[in-house]
Amino acid sequence: MSTSPLIPSSDFSKPVFLNPQGLYDPSGNGYSHLAIVETPARFIYVAGQGGENRNGTLPPDFAEQVQQGLLNLQLALSAAKADLGDVVKLTVLIVEHSQQRLEIFATALQTLLAGRPGPACTLIPVPRLALDGMLFEIDATAVIRR
Repeated sequence: MSTSPLIPSSDFSKPVFLNPQGLYDPSGNGYSHLAIVETPARFIYVAGQGGENRNGTLPPDFAEQVQQGLLNLQLALSAAKADLGDVVKLTVLIVEHSQQRLEIFATALQTLLAGRPGPACTLIPVPRLALDGMLFEIDATAVIRR
């Protein structure tokens, strides 16, 4: 079970991610149970990013949509002078959710995290998303020290 020590409240530089004892260890799926942020801070809310490229084209393959959606998330964060390390909460929507699709997403996210703890995350299976053929969507909340 991985746990992270609390950062003293005077250190506002990074969020703290916790996986308390008594809860299963979610790190293998790329997320943490809790994200704790001390303020003052700037909050960034990124709307759902899907697998469409800059031209609005969606590949038919789920794994390709995940890769593009994560790239789109990174581009959105970058526009706010933030990165994946500043993200404290993700919400993931997957059409026709399955263990295989979870593994594809978790592997892609863990690759991007590069060993850092995953943020708090909620995965919601859905029957459909906004666009025909859209299989994946991810939104994020990021926090940056002022």
